Amino acid sequence: MKLTRIFQNISIAVIITALGLTSCDYLDVVPPEQPNIDDAMSSPTRALGFLYSCYGGVSTDLPSAYLGEINSTTDEYVLPYSWNTDGYWGAYAFNTASSTNQDWLWGTTYQYIGQCYLFLQKLENAGSDIASDAEKEQWRAECQFLVAYYHFATLRRYGPIPITDSYIPMDTPTSEYNGRFHFDYCVDWIANQLDEAAKVLPANRTVTNEWGRATSTIAKAVKARLLLYAASPLWNGSFPYPNWQNENFETPGYGKALVSNTYDKSKWERALAACQEALTLATTSGDRELYDDDEYYSRQSLNLPFVPGVADVEDNKEFLKNVMKMRYAVSTRESEGNKEIIWGLSNQFDFYSRYPLRILKKSDGTWHAGYSGVSPTLYTFEHFYTANGKLPEKDLDFTPSSEWFESAGISSREDIIKLNVGREPRFYAWMAFDGGDYGTKFAAGSPLKLEMRNSEMHGYNPSLFNRDHSVTGFLTQKFVDPVTEFYTAGGSTSGTSAPTILFRLAELYLNVAECHAALGNTQEAIDALNPVRERAGIPKLTLADITNNMTIKDWVHNERFVELWNEGHRFFDVRRWAEGAKYFGANKREGLNAEVQSPTFEEFNKRTTVDAPYVWENRMYLNPVFYNEVYKNPQMVQAPGY
Repeated sequence: MKLTRIFQNISIAVIITALGLTSCDYLDVVPPEQPNIDDAMSSPTRALGFLYSCYGGVSTDLPSAYLGEINSTTDEYVLPYSWNTDGYWGAYAFNTASSTNQDWLWGTTYQYIGQCYLFLQKLENAGSDIASDAEKEQWRAECQFLVAYYHFATLRRYGPIPITDSYIPMDTPTSEYNGRFHFDYCVDWIANQLDEAAKVLPANRTVTNEWGRATSTIAKAVKARLLLYAASPLWNGSFPYPNWQNENFETPGYGKALVSNTYDKSKWERALAACQEALTLATTSGDRELYDDDEYYSRQSLNLPFVPGVADVEDNKEFLKNVMKMRYAVSTRESEGNKEIIWGLSNQFDFYSRYPLRILKKSDGTWHAGYSGVSPTLYTFEHFYTANGKLPEKDLDFTPSSEWFESAGISSREDIIKLNVGREPRFYAWMAFDGGDYGTKFAAGSPLKLEMRNSEMHGYNPSLFNRDHSVTGFLTQKFVDPVTEFYTAGGSTSGTSAPTILFRLAELYLNVAECHAALGNTQEAIDALNPVRERAGIPKLTLADITNNMTIKDWVHNERFVELWNEGHRFFDVRRWAEGAKYFGANKREGLNAEVQSPTFEEFNKRTTVDAPYVWENRMYLNPVFYNEVYKNPQMVQAPGY
């Protein structure tokens, strides 16, 4: 097989950093004194550190990074337009990305692919004093998994990519570089690597300091997502550039073609088999289960939350407990009883991006304060369900849309609008709005009541808060640990710092449901959706809920939107469905009239298009490849439109 050039510049610094590791949690890397690459296999501890360094690239493409384009360019939330130069998200939101200004994920993933192969090369010469034969077999499988994962992470952003199956020497001539392989070929190769790794990897890891390392459950979950993406319209007959192909490179069995332009039902059948296999493994030997602990809040000595229109009386406790359960479903660790996470990262993102502007005045007169920039859209608020488990606009028992922005008339909470009353538990667990509460003990032991119109507290005030504000008038508290608390004396506590979620069990149910829906298996799709809905505290779907106005595909897509909100899926889901213009186009993102200083209730609570130049063009389905890769590699072709 020919080669591709980007693996040449292996980050020796990353490897050297890892050589100082002792036996520790995943990716807890400590800089050593002055080791070099020759020290990589000089002891069992350093060999393990070298292996850990191979995982380093996983954190490059975090789904929760608020300035990353995976989240900040979707219709889940928007950021202040003045932040558009912070990071690369603006380039992908406003279609200014080019081959010279993109964020170069490509180079990072291939660097770590090369690092994995370098590790395997060094491992071959390591003696039994460094690792036993059994350990070596496991380490090889971990690297095989990582190579497959890095290829997948690149494939989902760039489409057809070069494949490498060995370490690339720096003196490799350009004639040996790989071009892009046909998308289906890439999928088959990655899936095979994941299957081979899964044969060796354990289904679960019970040793604490092995948490986050590869398992067969993780490998099958990655394969399930890979094949789900491959069966989706973008790669199954609806790619908008049917004539895009290689010029100087051919894929075995495919010639110069890069994408298949005809629909193939068997791709959905293959995806269903993989998704079901992953779900079955996860719920058996993988020891995964949907988080369903509705009493954890009480063991944390917390009160049940305020929910507008839901009194804290015995008949409503189940609903209120479901709100707390869903907060903890995404903010607790396995050591706290959460077995839903299949794969996660120990490093956390910056919560201050989503915290309200003024949280608590400290005793020295200064404020605990957030940036308040992560601003959920009206689309988000309109597509979480009602308490009846239906879309607000389609629930005949819910407030008519003509009244959504009127006050709900709740005593001492008159700022709460009718749209925000009578909603499902996940809505109150993860969203935040004017007149509602943020957190459980957020401000010195009490919830923080939001004042989104008050320009001295949480509202728009550029002279006081500079660029920081909510664009839409809404905030989110998803991932925020309910024990998070700020103190008047200064300082705060934020709980146990739950992992960043890469894969969790709910996704596998939703993957199975989507495959069944695509194949016309309506009842089977409903059966796969209902465990997720029941856990969230909303009614089961039935065949009677499936109508021309809300098809099974609509239900599946919306359930993914709600359950996986802000977990990095929407960016890829809309693209693989080939619906970029429908959801991400100009004037699609709306909020309340929040970018006004001290507005009246009526001024604030009206539907407003976000004032930013969001746009969609079909070239945005793929990321551009850095121009130097195309220039130096005679086999490489650029993504269409760049």
